[in-house]
Amino acid sequence: MSDIIENNSEELEEENENYITLTDDDGNDVSFEILDTVEYKSHIYAVLLPFDEEDDGIVILEVVPSDDETFDEFLAVEDEVLLEEVYSEFKKNYQGDYEFE
Repeated sequence: MSDIIENNSEELEEENENYITLTDDDGNDVSFEILDTVEYKSHIYAVLLPFDEEDDGIVILEVVPSDDETFDEFLAVEDEVLLEEVYSEFKKNYQGDYEFE
């Protein structure tokens, strides 16, 4: 899993609803495919796959609604145990659809 910290998402257009570009702490734009969202312990987490071909891992970020309805905030999850729990929920939901290590 990546340690990229995301801040805000761009508004998603209808034809690109499974894709998102986020900005990391260094101001770099990073594009992702949204694999799914997982509700876990009353929070929503986005499971993202980076477009960067060199990065074969997924990124899990907490989705937090903002005051601006066109944007959500994506927060890095620092708790390794929580990341594993959310990833386990994702794997359970997609068993047979993806190959997991």
